[in-house]
Order: sequence, then C-alpha cells, then structure tokens
Amino acid sequence: MVSHPGTRMAQLTHKQYDALERAVTQGTRLAFQRSGRREYVVIPLALRIENGREVVDARHPTTGHDLKIYIDEIDGVEVLG
Repeated sequence: MVSHPGTRMAQLTHKQYDALERAVTQGTRLAFQRSGRREYVVIPLALRIENGREVVDARHPTTGHDLKIYIDEIDGVEVLG
C-alpha cells in the first residue's frame, strides 16, 4: 500500500490494482486486511470514487450483505481464487 501525506487518497500497488480489477470483472473473491480488525472475504462488484475516496462495492459471499470497503482504510488485499 502506498499513501500520500496530506491526502485521504491511498493507493494500492500496480499489482494490487490489477488483481482488484480482475476480481471485479471475473467475480473472484478477495480478502482485505484492515489494521486492528479482522480480514474480510468479499466478492467485489465495483471500484469507484466516492467523495474523493476510492471505494470497493462488494458483497459478502455467505450472507449476501452489500459492503463498502474504502481503500484508504485497508492494509492489504489478496485474491483468493
């Protein structure tokens, strides 16, 4: 994860963005790690900007609940399948 001081916009590495974009288009599960919190396994639906922040719209694979995951709040992302 790469961040820029003084801004709220965080950046993933090129490899992480590629993996995220591929997961969105293919419906592949992702695991997001957040500092001080547990890991979230989700199916990403879209990557977009909301109020100047990058957000992943996702669905929980078991419950079907819709989730918003803000990129600037995560520590890492991993493709699971």
